[in-house]
Amino acid sequence: MATNKRIAEATQESLHRIFTIPEAPDSTLGAIEQEISQNLAGFLGNHIVATEQRLTEIEKDFACSAIPEQPSFVSDHMHHLLDKLVAQSVHTSSPSFIGHMTSALPYFILPLSKLMIGLNQNLVKVETSKAFTPLERQVLGMMHRLVYQDNESFYQQWMHSANHSLGAFCSGGTVANLTALWVARNNLLKADGNFKGIAREGLFKALKHYGYDGLAILVSERGHYSLKKSADILGIGQESVIAIPTDEFNKIDCHKLHEKCLSLAQENIKILSIVGVAGTTETGNVDPLDRIADIAEEFACNFHVDAAWGGATLLSNKHRPLLKGIERADSVTIDAHKQMYVPMGAGLVVFKNPAAVAAIEHHAEYILRKGSKDLGSHTLEGSRSGMAMLVYASLHIISRPGYEMLINQGIEKANYFADLINQHQDFELITRPELCLLTYRYVPQAVQQLLAKADDEQQAEINSLLHNLTKFIQKRQRENGKSFVSRTRIEVGRYQGHKILVFRVVLANPLTSKDILLDVLAEQIELAKESETFLPKLLAMTKK
Repeated sequence: MATNKRIAEATQESLHRIFTIPEAPDSTLGAIEQEISQNLAGFLGNHIVATEQRLTEIEKDFACSAIPEQPSFVSDHMHHLLDKLVAQSVHTSSPSFIGHMTSALPYFILPLSKLMIGLNQNLVKVETSKAFTPLERQVLGMMHRLVYQDNESFYQQWMHSANHSLGAFCSGGTVANLTALWVARNNLLKADGNFKGIAREGLFKALKHYGYDGLAILVSERGHYSLKKSADILGIGQESVIAIPTDEFNKIDCHKLHEKCLSLAQENIKILSIVGVAGTTETGNVDPLDRIADIAEEFACNFHVDAAWGGATLLSNKHRPLLKGIERADSVTIDAHKQMYVPMGAGLVVFKNPAAVAAIEHHAEYILRKGSKDLGSHTLEGSRSGMAMLVYASLHIISRPGYEMLINQGIEKANYFADLINQHQDFELITRPELCLLTYRYVPQAVQQLLAKADDEQQAEINSLLHNLTKFIQKRQRENGKSFVSRTRIEVGRYQGHKILVFRVVLANPLTSKDILLDVLAEQIELAKESETFLPKLLAMTKK
């Protein structure tokens, strides 16, 4: 027990060090690197995010469309970028920036990124990437094992196979989801007899050959908008993405999902894929993946899990059970640039069956030749940088126990904040965190009491005023620049399922302290008092 405690303390100390920047060399570029790495408030300006008015002013700095006729000195241009670009960038790594799925980066990411850019490897082909190709295949194997937990012999057989792939690196979750559904579509409508397959003959002939009247993708109403983009690109249409209602915990209603599957079968519409969500964008909840897998098996359809946000939770032995059933998915999307603390542009998708990607295989005479280990033959994107190197380094430097500590602390912090909100008489918790994301709003105690006894019509009137008050507070808080929370509209069962505007908070940044969370609430209370219309009207209603 004492040994485990010492290991935990050492891991905690190590994590603190990697998010604390060492001194940079004394040079112009070194000083710039240090300032950017530390994301100092003074360097980036007082404002965490830019207001719409300020953005209009900034646009004037980037208004000229003419390409310069005279070259600039590097030092002069760097200072130009510091003044016009860096100083006006969003302070995403600020511990008070808790409104979106972006966090502080470990200090080692910057020098490694310089190395990656300097090498300028193109992962489309071995000829332009050499060692980066087996490295990326190894990282995909590591992430595949994180999801599916196959034994080492499985990976020895398939990880570096020329004709197979365990997954694909992508620029983000949108391309990862598209890749997963592209593979599912091509495997569903594959070559058969005289039919050469959808990839060769197109969707119309494919549906005609197989006798389907259409295809559908089923996902909860909390599903990500990228799925509609995918349906559009794949030719089945955005309306083919069918939103299934959720329960009071923002999880897909499996009874209604099953009913819709039966209904589609009667209409002769084939289900292309059922998509489970592991970490909804708005509320951070996880669908009952095991139950969805059962339904997918019953209707013999593809099962994809969009775990762009919540997939990193698998690194925590404590919270991994929240994603039970993910190992039954045909494919899984994970964004390493979210809770794995690497820069933007590190999405990936893994496939349970290493042979599944053969359905999208492409070749060319000068590149991607048959039998080669070129990664581009099984990816949507062609030229790509070596982002896998940053994931590889992070997995080694932070390690699984380090990631587990980060994941656990984020969830604990979110529960602490939820308790603060619940205990405060003037705030209403809307969705309690399952991962490290929650929603709430400012509602004075007297207004809460009025809402509890109001009829439907009066509830709607009160919620309309609260909508405007929430928007007012969120915009003022953003303009002040001390802290930032986002806002969204979600259906709430206790208000007859009507959509209400709420604050949305993401607590993945390890630098966000409990004191900062207290300050966020205190600031919102003061900002509410600045409302000259909405708050007075609400309080007046309580006195009638």
